[in-house]
Amino acid sequence: MTTSMRQAQIVELARQKGGVSVEQLVALFGVTAQTVRKDLNVLCRRGVLKRTHGGAIHPSGVENMEYEARRQIATTEKQAIGRAAAQIIPDDASLFINIGTTTEAVSQALSTHHGLMVITNNINVANRLRLAPGIEVVIAGGVVRPSDGGIVGEAAVDFIRQFKVDFAVIGVSAIDADGALLDFDYREVKVAQAIIANARHVILVSDATKFTRTAPVRIGHLSQAHSFITDYCPHDSIRRICAENDIRLIETGAPPPTEN
Repeated sequence: MTTSMRQAQIVELARQKGGVSVEQLVALFGVTAQTVRKDLNVLCRRGVLKRTHGGAIHPSGVENMEYEARRQIATTEKQAIGRAAAQIIPDDASLFINIGTTTEAVSQALSTHHGLMVITNNINVANRLRLAPGIEVVIAGGVVRPSDGGIVGEAAVDFIRQFKVDFAVIGVSAIDADGALLDFDYREVKVAQAIIANARHVILVSDATKFTRTAPVRIGHLSQAHSFITDYCPHDSIRRICAENDIRLIETGAPPPTEN
């Protein structure tokens, strides 16, 4: 398990239980207490968790804290994924970008492109790209989700269906080993499905921590993508799906050595 994947699991466990202890995490991951303390210190410096004696707690009472926390997980990996996606997309192209911290990293890498039309249901992406001189930004209408700035609902779906674009950049909350693409909000899923259906080339972007998570709502299947960009793919089953469906798998990094 990579450091980023372990840290993502620590955050998720703290979110579910309210807090975690060093002793608990040592037993769970089979690593040293020193490694766990290092993970907790990194996550606390980023503001994802709050340090306590013997462990850490998850911040509560702020709805958008989880999204800000996700921004801090695997940031280097997401930036590399963003740059790789931007290399696929040429100037003078049209594209969708959906909600997500990894898709935000793609938008950052696209900011120097020219002649792009970017259609998004992601307020964060729109705000990032609105000042880019070579990019026209079109934002969907609908209900703004306060937790992350995603625009969801039937109005957003109807808006997306008006377009047929060259590329779609899609992020997901989780990827199952069987290739299922998953999310938490069925309203966002409907928007993502409309985006996939109305793009000529679908680029799925996801850091490796998404292989360790699960979510209840199915967006679709990896086989619907044309390119899949991740820092590292840990599952042979995912590699087989990519090979069998002629999906270009791009890995932007290698897993660090497993810590003992």
